[in-house]
Amino acid sequence: MKITDLMIQETMIMELQATTKEGAIDELIASLAASGRITDAKLFKEKILEREAQSSTGIGGGIAMPHAKTKAVKEATVVFAKSSAGIDFASLDEAPAHIFFMIAAPDGAGNMHLRTLAALSRLLIESEFIEQLMGAKTPAEVSALFDAKQAEAEAQAEAEAKAAEVKAAAPQAEPARIITGNPDSQSFVVAVTACPTGIAHTFMAEDALKKKAKEMGVNIRVETNGSEGAQNVLTPDEIARASGVIIAADKNVEMERFSGKPVLQRPVSDGIRKSEELIRIAVAGDAPIYRSSGRSEEGSAPVKSGSIGSKIYKDLMNGISHMLPFVVGGGILLAISFLIEQVASPDNPLVKLLQSIGGGDGAFHFLIPILAGFIAMSIGDRPALMPGMVGGLMALNSNSGFLGGLAAGFLAGYVVVMLRRAFSGLPRTLDGLKPILLYPVFSLLITGAIMFFLFDPLFSWINGGLTDVLNNLGTGNKILLGLVLGGMMAIDMGGPFNKAAYTFAIGVFTSSGNTNGMMMAAVMAGGMVPPLAIALATSFFKNKFTETERKSGVTNYVLGLSFITEGAIPFAAADPLRVLTSCILGSAVAGGLTQLWNLNVPAPHGGVFVAFLSSNAALFLLSVLIGSVISGLILGLWKKPIEAK
Repeated sequence: MKITDLMIQETMIMELQATTKEGAIDELIASLAASGRITDAKLFKEKILEREAQSSTGIGGGIAMPHAKTKAVKEATVVFAKSSAGIDFASLDEAPAHIFFMIAAPDGAGNMHLRTLAALSRLLIESEFIEQLMGAKTPAEVSALFDAKQAEAEAQAEAEAKAAEVKAAAPQAEPARIITGNPDSQSFVVAVTACPTGIAHTFMAEDALKKKAKEMGVNIRVETNGSEGAQNVLTPDEIARASGVIIAADKNVEMERFSGKPVLQRPVSDGIRKSEELIRIAVAGDAPIYRSSGRSEEGSAPVKSGSIGSKIYKDLMNGISHMLPFVVGGGILLAISFLIEQVASPDNPLVKLLQSIGGGDGAFHFLIPILAGFIAMSIGDRPALMPGMVGGLMALNSNSGFLGGLAAGFLAGYVVVMLRRAFSGLPRTLDGLKPILLYPVFSLLITGAIMFFLFDPLFSWINGGLTDVLNNLGTGNKILLGLVLGGMMAIDMGGPFNKAAYTFAIGVFTSSGNTNGMMMAAVMAGGMVPPLAIALATSFFKNKFTETERKSGVTNYVLGLSFITEGAIPFAAADPLRVLTSCILGSAVAGGLTQLWNLNVPAPHGGVFVAFLSSNAALFLLSVLIGSVISGLILGLWKKPIEAK
């Protein structure tokens, strides 16, 4: 198949009108839609932006290649476009993009289509060819350039294949495997290239590494992990002989086979634009030694690229995604226990079992350590998991809450990064001691010391101060106190603010002989609002949340009704400004309304399951509903649509 069978002239844009990245994407998609090559422009754009969120497809050198593989594509197509003025596409070299290739591949794209797209990608690393494209005035000229270039590339590939056949026919030869470089060179490295869609960057990185290796006189073998799966798979013998391994990938690749080898992990874009640097490091064997876990699994991701904000967000989401099953599993079991408790008793064996499994002694006990541990692991890889979890446990035990756990996770991760640099000058004979002795001991000591001497006193002071403020407020101004208590329940959702408010309400409740539950009404209403607000927002503002968030949002109906505020923690951790601000406002309103209506809830927990025990169940539930709707609306209106991110 010819490249120009996919790059049809009717879709080409010889001068883009757009001046922004999103404008360029919209203009390219509009060309696809106008030609009938896609069936759902909105879905296609969503997939394009999902790919851009992982790393910019502005690969540098004036080229941008936004691409997606989705059911929205009717027929595989490449839209060619140019911009004389250039467009800021957040390119990896920070230079404006002038030439654009929007690749649209259907879910069931045939092998021929994928091979043609791979061939297109390989052509785009030649600066001379790019200059020719910039000089083209008409779609016909662009097509002619690609036809001529593809014919040249195919002739070269045919010559290489014949050479490989001759080598394979030699009596002593083993099965031919094309190794690029200098036949007389003793330097040999292996590489794996991969991008999430496996359409363009995978093969551009492969070609760039091969060409640069040839220039440097280095032998190289490159495995590609594209849409068709792994191709030219590295053999154990090749891996054993290589002085170093290059992983230029933006998705997980099988890593177990590289255990004990110097492995350089970089984004796929570095394979395209920094191929010389990668080869030089691999030849010298200066990359970190990769240590496997002893299990056959797809291993670590490459070093992340992008802004500091996106890096922090990725690390944060790694912790949240691992914490979420504990929130959902433990929360649902607790909710069931509250329901059974209303028809049985707190001493019922099943109630005790469910609360033990799901509550503070079970699943909920792991929320903060898991959050902190996997944030740390995202930053510092496996050596950071243990100090991160211990730091999270210290935060839990010192009432630092999930905010303290966040701090512990980032602290432990960057402590390990610091230790890697500090120990990089040690003799290579000590490499084996780093993961089993040096990293565990020093990372735990440093993380634990900072948590002990800094975070424990800090949050203890905050807790004490909050309790004093609440005690001084007394009950003289009930509505103000209800506003404060309700809002505090949403500030950190289980942390020092939440606990101070809840402890104050418990103190009033118990000192009155378990009869004055007015403050308990305020904290219970305030604590129920955040998860309910999340549930409402994800239900009625679907375009503002990812599919995963929408699914987990449904469970927050159950958690919110059960007075399990922790259900909102994953959302608050991912987007603290919007989620916390909106939840605090709604929770404060709910708490204030309980005092305006003189509501009394003579039970320390249970949520909707104990609402009928309140002095007015209808007004209590109305307080919660009003607060939840306020928070849900603020959050839903404030968040930006996913498509616009």
